Amino acid sequence: MSETAISLLEPAAPRADPGLFVNKVEGSAEAKLDLIVQGMHCAGCLRKIERNVGEMPGVTAVRANLSTKRVAVRWDPALTKASAIVDKIASIGFEAVPFDPKLIGVLDEGEGRSLLRALGVAGFAAANVMLLSVSVWSGLVTDMEPETRALFFWMSALIALPAIAYAGRPFFRSAFSALRHGRMNMDVPISLAVTLATAMSLVQTVINARHVYFDASITLLFFLLIGRYLDVQARNKACSAAQNLLGLRAVAATLIEADGSYRSVAVDSLEPGMRVAVAAGSRIPADGMVTGGVSDVDTSLVTGESLPEPVKPGTKVFAGTLNMSAPLSVTVTARDENSLLSEIVRLMEAAEQGRSAYVRIADRAARLYAPSVHILAASTVALWLLMGAGFAVAVTNAIAVLIVTCPCALGLAVPVVQVVGTGRLLRRGVLVKSADGLERLAGADTIVFDKTGTLTLGQLQLVNGAAIPTADMITAAALAGASHHPLARALAASVGARPLPVVTEIREYPGEGLEGQFDGRTIRLGSRHWAGAPDASGAAHAGSELWLRRVDGSTLCFRFVDTLRVDAAPVIAALKARGFAVELLSGDREPAVRSAAVALGIANWRAAARPDEKIARLKELADQGRKVLMVGDGLNDAPALRAAHVSFSPATAADVSQVAADFILQGAKLGPIVEAVDVARKSRRLVFENFALALAYNAVAVPLAVMGFVTPLIAAVAMSASSITVTLNSLRLNNADRKDARP
Repeated sequence: MSETAISLLEPAAPRADPGLFVNKVEGSAEAKLDLIVQGMHCAGCLRKIERNVGEMPGVTAVRANLSTKRVAVRWDPALTKASAIVDKIASIGFEAVPFDPKLIGVLDEGEGRSLLRALGVAGFAAANVMLLSVSVWSGLVTDMEPETRALFFWMSALIALPAIAYAGRPFFRSAFSALRHGRMNMDVPISLAVTLATAMSLVQTVINARHVYFDASITLLFFLLIGRYLDVQARNKACSAAQNLLGLRAVAATLIEADGSYRSVAVDSLEPGMRVAVAAGSRIPADGMVTGGVSDVDTSLVTGESLPEPVKPGTKVFAGTLNMSAPLSVTVTARDENSLLSEIVRLMEAAEQGRSAYVRIADRAARLYAPSVHILAASTVALWLLMGAGFAVAVTNAIAVLIVTCPCALGLAVPVVQVVGTGRLLRRGVLVKSADGLERLAGADTIVFDKTGTLTLGQLQLVNGAAIPTADMITAAALAGASHHPLARALAASVGARPLPVVTEIREYPGEGLEGQFDGRTIRLGSRHWAGAPDASGAAHAGSELWLRRVDGSTLCFRFVDTLRVDAAPVIAALKARGFAVELLSGDREPAVRSAAVALGIANWRAAARPDEKIARLKELADQGRKVLMVGDGLNDAPALRAAHVSFSPATAADVSQVAADFILQGAKLGPIVEAVDVARKSRRLVFENFALALAYNAVAVPLAVMGFVTPLIAAVAMSASSITVTLNSLRLNNADRKDARP
């Protein structure tokens, strides 16, 4: 590695690009490095990298992603240098370079072109060698002279040998690199099979035997290359949703200078406070606030909604969204690496490259592949020799075994489904944060909803503000400003731009409320119980309430009304139709909870539930054997979300990195929950189908190859077909049940 490349990897280097330099992990002494690693072709490669790098001093986490060719490493820079990590990856046969999203497409395109060239050479040679072989086969029937047959064999060798040397490079290079570094991969037995078939044919040609196998060798390589090329193309089609999102980044931004002039700059160079101009039809280059112009913005990236959102001065906009109608000027509020788009990409990659239980099963099976296949091939040679067969027959059958037993189909059984499923949900406005979220969602049978901000829009209106003293209003608003709860936000927004008093030492207690110090004394804002207000008397308010406990201990009530989400009722009905038991568990007052439950047809509901009571109810359901899906406010209901079997949270774009849920709904509707359930269940079926296809293939093909019923050529076709079949079966998830998924 060059000194320049190494210098880019040291923690001391200034961070100019999120993909090229080491990051410091916020709130930790650890560093984080993202690399593109070339040469990863299967689950075994990922496991090799993760194991070897993970054993280095100070390394705390290693994750490799086959779709994006990305390896993320977290480590203590005091114990290990970044350059040592790159050198370690190189020492086991892989080439690592600093991560740059632009390189991914270049690498994929280069690999595709290389395979296509090799495929063309192999196809041309196979066609010509096959013509010569047909002549020899005919001559075996018509008593062709040995000299003529030898001439045809040497002509076949002249065509096949250079073609095999060129077209087999993708397999030979990978196998040689693996063996040179003391490891095995799936290209080792493939290369061994091609080499054995070619060497045996050359020996047979030299001794002028009646049979040679140049046609089988080059045709075998031709079909292997077809399978590898189609597999690469299919994987690219099922490409990581995170990688697809990277393509939505604007390449350049139009910077508005202080004198009003315009200058084109790289998006990476934008800093908070800069102003940029965004033309109609252009993507917004950075997260920011609209400061000039009125337009419509396609926010489907963030919300999953197909309708554009109107924006005006004061509206937040996000990098990667599309300005549709008119020019805008935007003040940047976050650097490129801290944008919402970058955050979504990081979360998606974490989910895609995580290890679910299904992936771990497939990895364990693939781990047994290397020793098993070589033992089986050697046993096949020994068996056929003991049965009295010739050496050529025994080796030919062993070659077929080496090729047919490739574990590609098993290695692809889960990851492709996982990538396709998370990508489909992202397009519907559902961000998958947990690696095994789909797997757990498929097993859920009970759904527990929170009310405020979940079944309701959380766009609350204060209805008794006129009756509340101004001093109490602004004091409560100062306390409420520290919370993300919908009621607190509504209260803080109700005072507008009025100056607020200073409240210190503010702490939030999930499910209860806020506490702080005002004039040296404690004040509280939250539920009736939290504020210590007396029990209600008289007519009950049907909306939501917040209670303020003043410094003198007296209490005051803020009353709000909220609106149910437009699709809440049909979503509840659709979930019931899919067999779910539905409950409503809210910390809000009984009148408000009862009103929502009746409107939505939820028979089982509980009001005034504190966080510990919510967790107790979830545990009670779990003890009954139920697998609970909790849908609640990702900030306020964090303890309950963590306690559930699987969890959803409606969240604004700004909250995606903060919520505790496995899934995040980024739009204003609950309908994507229904689609997520359908996708999860379909994903589980497809995973089982893929496992069945892979196991059935091996159960049938391996014994037939050992018994001599499968030629190397047929083995190559079968091996390639099994991988492609599993990938194409997984791609069905993109289109399956779309109409039925919506309530």
